[in-house]
This record gives sequence, structure tokens and C-alpha cells, in this order.
Amino acid sequence: MQVHNNLSDLPTFRNAVITIGSFDGVHTGHQKIIEKVNALAQKVNGESVLITFHPHPRLVIYPDDPSLKLISTIDEKVALLERFGIDHVVVVPFTKDFSQQSPDAYIKDFLVNKFHPSYIVIGYDHKFGKARAGDIEYLKRFEEEAGFKIVEILKQEIKDIAVSSTKVRHALEQGAIKNANQLLNHTFSLSGTVEHGQEIGKTIGYPTANIKVGNKYKLIPAQGIYAVEVIHRKKTYGGMLYIGDRPTLDAFDNHTIEVNIFDFDATIYGDKLTINFLDFIREDEKFDGLEKLKAQLGRDRESALEVLKKKASLSQAPKKKSSTAPKVAIVILNYNGIEHLYDFLPSVLKTSYPNHEIIVADNGSTDDSVKLLKDHFEKVRLIEMEENYGFAKGYNEALKQVESEYYVLLNSDVEVEENWIEPIINLLEKDASIGACQPKIRAYTDKKRFEYAGAAGGWIDKLGYPFCRGRIFDQTEIDEGQYDQMQEIFWASGAALFIRSKIFHGLGGFDGDYFAHSEEIDLCWRVKRAGFKIMVEPKSVVYHLGGGTLNYISPNKTFLNFRNSLFTLLKNEERSTLLWLIPFRLILDGVAAMLFLMQRKFSHITAILKAHWSFYKNFSKMRKKRSIHQEQIDKISITSTPNLKGRYNRSLVWQYYIRGKKKFKNL
Repeated sequence: MQVHNNLSDLPTFRNAVITIGSFDGVHTGHQKIIEKVNALAQKVNGESVLITFHPHPRLVIYPDDPSLKLISTIDEKVALLERFGIDHVVVVPFTKDFSQQSPDAYIKDFLVNKFHPSYIVIGYDHKFGKARAGDIEYLKRFEEEAGFKIVEILKQEIKDIAVSSTKVRHALEQGAIKNANQLLNHTFSLSGTVEHGQEIGKTIGYPTANIKVGNKYKLIPAQGIYAVEVIHRKKTYGGMLYIGDRPTLDAFDNHTIEVNIFDFDATIYGDKLTINFLDFIREDEKFDGLEKLKAQLGRDRESALEVLKKKASLSQAPKKKSSTAPKVAIVILNYNGIEHLYDFLPSVLKTSYPNHEIIVADNGSTDDSVKLLKDHFEKVRLIEMEENYGFAKGYNEALKQVESEYYVLLNSDVEVEENWIEPIINLLEKDASIGACQPKIRAYTDKKRFEYAGAAGGWIDKLGYPFCRGRIFDQTEIDEGQYDQMQEIFWASGAALFIRSKIFHGLGGFDGDYFAHSEEIDLCWRVKRAGFKIMVEPKSVVYHLGGGTLNYISPNKTFLNFRNSLFTLLKNEERSTLLWLIPFRLILDGVAAMLFLMQRKFSHITAILKAHWSFYKNFSKMRKKRSIHQEQIDKISITSTPNLKGRYNRSLVWQYYIRGKKKFKNL
């Protein structure tokens, strides 16, 4: 990471992806923004640039306001940012003159001339320029002229950041160090120089280094005794730190921060120390004389050593599953599926992933599904809906009530293995540019064979026909390990769909008008248009019965298949392609109707006619949705161009029926 403090001596950044903010504390909310910036920079082969200010803008604009308390000083902030993979940190000297720039000057002279950004990742509430007259809409006016694109940080993310900052400060002010560190995702620290004290600690066997914190705006935790790590000249020592007014020593009425460093006896006056806070030991109290104070310090030392020992054992041991793993909500949509719940839910309950919640969202069932869940599955959270909204809208309604970093949308007729979640979450955690993922899906009734609804990952051909690694049209392959490599795909199966919750909601979820079938392809296509990857991770395996919600040979499924496929093309395909593709697909649908006629499947012919009529009827509505979806995509996009990996640039119909290529590996 390169740090730049001089605006007149900046390098020429390559495809700069920039973000701007105070980033005080660099807590978990900030880290997610940094992940987004890094992922976008990686996607466009650019450099990530974080712009922050020193001194804090409030100190310049409101110099008489004493309320500002900083979680991290500028030096501490820069040291923290280095941990999270940013390429460049630019510390802008914030002055009154800088604050008085017009919004136009801020954009042209500062952002564009200094950084030449390809992307600006910014919050909806970002204000800039004199009187804070500039905002994100103002910035967007310059996108075409200046050649950058705005990626808006979602409103909920900004709220989460503000809440997290408040919670961190509150936790520190209460001495709740463990809670603060969890919110920060790193240990809270403070730095200062060692100054002379009264050396009273030395007389009772506990010499201390008195620390002077140079920045008066630095937040100091609550008074009391803390277990800490002390960093001196790049070496780390254990210790216990005191913050307080020393009530036992009546003659010295002053606030002090002093640390007893274990197994350390060097003279370090004038040296800099960094203190990492590990845990709160006890509150400050007054003792009757130095002997009682000394006895208590002995007990405090043992407590601090226990904390340090525990930390050392955790850092040396191999990483274990812990409740700090990102939360995963497994959400099963049910409609009159009591038999499936009875047969398949027990396998889901054996899931080994440590931080998960199992939820069944009941879509207004008229059988005894709800009673079964209440009587026999007490560990499962039940969401009851008043009517059957279908698969698409049903999930949309249910997920409004679910808070989790990741959603797993699981069909009720899926059997899972105990460790099915870990491989996919590990993959998602390693790469922030992955938006969704699926496991390998085998057939429950023939566990050596791929299952129709997803197999080893979904692709789509140039005409918009979906197929899978391991399944083309109705033909499924035996799983012989031929598709065991992790791979980027075009769509992930709705039978077992892993997706980041913020992406799901940011894109508006499923299209409720689909009811069922192809809704996951439509959603995944929007995820790809936002530049994210969709992956299959074959290390995770599930077994799908299939046809549990809608039988594969049902005329209603034929109706939804043909209609929703046309909807998906109209909403997602390039406009120039649609001019020839939609008429051609309608002709091919006519060919399919002739095949059904030859098979005497008259109800399926009717279903195709109904699908076309519904498409014509909803044409205008879907065109409007196309515009709405584009706005949603623009807000979360990490690239200016769609991600087309998993798109087969030929006709699957031609390859399958004319050239006889029946397996994915032969395409």
C-alpha cells in the first residue's frame, strides 16, 4: 500500500476506483466498502484508491465543537487500512480553503484532475463543496463529461456504517472492549509517548510507563484495568493498563494512562508505545493503602495473563468453526409440502456450519405443514404468509423478514450433506466479486446422476435457451467427476441458490410476475449485468427430488417455461439483439408446438399459445421493468460492462438436434 500526503505529488493512477470518507476506526462496515472497491478495481484491472482527510473536517469547520471523539488517529487509520488490501491511501490536508471550493471545482480540480477515476464508489448521502452543496446526483451530472461512473453505496450500508461507529464508541466508553473489537474486526488501539511519572508503581513491584496521548480528540476507553498487548519498536509484549484518577493516591489528583509491561525492564522515556486492548479486567476503585493496592495488582496481573494465554492458544491453534463466521439463512419456501418437510428437513437440521438459521416460509399452505413444523421442528423458524404467492413473490415477501449476510434459497425437496455450506461460504468470503453460487446438484432418486434443475451449473445459449453442465434439454449425465472443477457459470439453480443478501435486495429480488420457473435465471442475469461472478462449487453436493413444486411434464410448467423465457430475454438481452431474437424465438416456439402436436400433447400446445398471449399482454409492463432493473443494476454495479462468462455463443438447438451433441463436454 502506498500512502500519499501531498496532492501535488500524486502518481498517475491506472483505472482508479476511488472512495472517499473519514473511515474512522476502519470497522466492519468500512471493510465491506473497501472489499467492494478492491473487487471493482480487480475487475477493471485498475488500482483501488481510498481518499481520507486530516485533520477531520469537523475540526476545521467547527473548531469550537469539543464533542468529536476519534476511534483512530490518522496514523492508526493508515496502519489499519494497510491490512485490507487498498493500493493507495491519499491523506488530503483539509483546510478552510479546501472546504470553500465550489462543487464544480471539487469535481474538476480535485477528483478528476488529481485522480482521473474510472469509478467513484460513494454513499447516497455524500456531501461536498462549499456549504455542502454537492451531492451524489450532482456528481452523476459529470459522469459522461469526465468519463467516470458512480457506484452508489446502498442506503442500508451507510446506515449500518453510522450505527457501527456509534456502537463502537459506546462500547469503548463503557469499557466493553470485546464488543468493540468484534464490531471493529480488529483490536482497538491507542498510541502515545512515554513520559515521566511519580514512579510509585516501581516501589510496590509494578513499574508503569505513563503514556501521553498526543491527540486530544482520541477516544479514551472507560476508566479501569485492561489486559493489553504493548508494541515497542516492533516487538510485542503482554501487559495490564490502567486508565483513571488514581483514587488510592490522594496526593496525586490527575487523570493518567499507564501500563505495566510484563517481563520488561528497559528505560523507554520519550519512546512511542502502541497499546492493543484485549479485554476489560475491572473497574477503578480506591484501596486502603499501597499494600492492598499491591495485592489487587497481583490478582489483576493473573487475570491479564489468563487473557493473553487464551489469545496465544487461539492464534496458535488451527482455525476452528466459530460463531464469528458470516451468518447464513437457509430459507425453504413451502406450499402444501408436508411430505417433503418430513422427508428432507431432517438432513438440513444436521448442517454443520456454525452460524446459520433455518427458516421455513409457508406460502399459505392448506395442508398440515404449519402444524408439523410447530409440533416437530422447534429449531426451525416459521414465517407464515396468508396466501400462495408462488416461488418468486413468496421468496420476496419472506426475505423481507430475514436478516443475514448470505441467503441460501433451498427447495423443500432437497437432501443436503452435513458440510454442504462451508465450501461455498469459504469461496464467497475469499472473493467479493462473486454474487451468487450453487452446489453440485444430483438426482435424489438416482444419486449418481445429475439432476435436471441445475446439475453442475447453468449456462445459456445465444438464443436464450438455458442448459447445464451435466444436463442439456431433458438429457442428464451420470456424474463421473467430469465437472468437478469450480467454474464461473451464467446462472445458479433456484433449487439451492446461495446469494449475498445485499445483492438480492439491491436488485429487487425475484420478479414476482414469474410466479415460478426461470425466476432464478432472470435474477442471475441481472447479477451478471452488474458485473458480478456466479460460480458453481462442486465440493458442495445436494440431492434434489425435482418436480416437487411443479411437475416437469405439467402443461402449467410448459406455460411458465415459454412465457418466462420470453420475459427474461425482453428484460435482459441487448436491444439490438432483441429485434431479431424475439421473432425468431416465437417461430421456434411454433416448431415446439408442432412437436407437441405429433406427440398428441394438446394441452401443451394450448400452454404455448397462452404463454404467447401473456407475453404480448405484458410486453409494455416488462419494458418498464427493464428500465427499473437497469437503475437497480447501476447502483450496485462493479463494472461498466456485463459479465458474459457462461454464455454459449452458438445455438444449443442446432448443436443438440442437428449435430447430435448431447453432452455439455462435447459442446
